[in-house]
Amino acid sequence: MLGGSVAALLVAAGSSPLLQAGAIILATFILEDAATIFAAMAVADGRVLPATALAALYVGIVLGDLGLYGLGRLAAAVPPIARLIPPTRGEVVRAWLAGRVFRVVLVSRFLPGLRLPTYTTCGFLGADLRRFLLAAVVATSLWTTLLFVVSLHLGQVLIAHYGAWRWVGAAGLALGLILLGRLAGRMQGARP
Repeated sequence: MLGGSVAALLVAAGSSPLLQAGAIILATFILEDAATIFAAMAVADGRVLPATALAALYVGIVLGDLGLYGLGRLAAAVPPIARLIPPTRGEVVRAWLAGRVFRVVLVSRFLPGLRLPTYTTCGFLGADLRRFLLAAVVATSLWTTLLFVVSLHLGQVLIAHYGAWRWVGAAGLALGLILLGRLAGRMQGARP
């Protein structure tokens, strides 16, 4: 389970902020929101400094976003894949996206299930990388900070009231967030 993995990574990192940051960055590549929740719990538990946790979360998540953009760019360079979108259709979407990259990326950060298709599409269509990166940084800063602060406060409550069972509560929060995201994604897909 991710919670055990993140906790194990943080324990292995000991009190070294650099190793802790590396563990958190790696965890974001597995599941961003769960990594954010468990990093906040580690802060609430006194194992990780808040600045270390947040900086590592920002770096890991933005690197993951850039990775998705890069996958889209790579896919566009493969002729059989590039031919899946007719040239005229690609130009229309490219033109539409050109003036909206920032908004599209920002909105997709907050709507479950949209990051992967949106970020890879931005890369595939060659959206302006600087605008994409700026939007990814702003969106990550907003969403991750919000989730981190909520998780930190919840973590403090769990530690105060549930002691050793606090990690079960954190796992429940992460699982609930994942399930809520999947439900929201399905509801979006069911719209006519």
